[in-house]
Amino acid sequence: MSRFVGPDSTGGVVSPAAVVVAFVWLSIAHALGHEALAFGEHGDPNKPSRTVHVVMREDGSKMIYVPDTIEVKKGDQIRFVVDNEGLFNHEFILGTTHDIRSHAAAMKKNPDMKHDDGHSLTVGMLSRGELHWRFTRAGRFVYACLIPGHLERGMKGTIVVK
Repeated sequence: MSRFVGPDSTGGVVSPAAVVVAFVWLSIAHALGHEALAFGEHGDPNKPSRTVHVVMREDGSKMIYVPDTIEVKKGDQIRFVVDNEGLFNHEFILGTTHDIRSHAAAMKKNPDMKHDDGHSLTVGMLSRGELHWRFTRAGRFVYACLIPGHLERGMKGTIVVK
């Protein structure tokens, strides 16, 4: 999971105890084979509820997802098949609005950041990737490309979980 330890938004420093607690929690979640977050958990690739196809591409000066809105039911497990039809690498990162904003700011400071978690996917130009996710909570969530400049050019979508 891509996380940063260091100065927080108030200019303070994250305590070593908080780092240890977060590390232990993440280690347990990883050992259990899934990642539980506010918007769901890593899905089982052997049990997808349904497949949702998403296309990423450039459209003039814009960068877009098609579709830009997806509806699912709470408890649904989705197999996202993500095709990058564009001429740039793109990402498909699931999260809350807050998570996406925070991560986008971190990506601007660290543009070469690599993601290794169950809710994000980097897809090279003219390539395909897959991500399996189970939505465990109702609400509105986001998928976005956080490569610097891409979100600003419109590369964001909404997932409505009913």
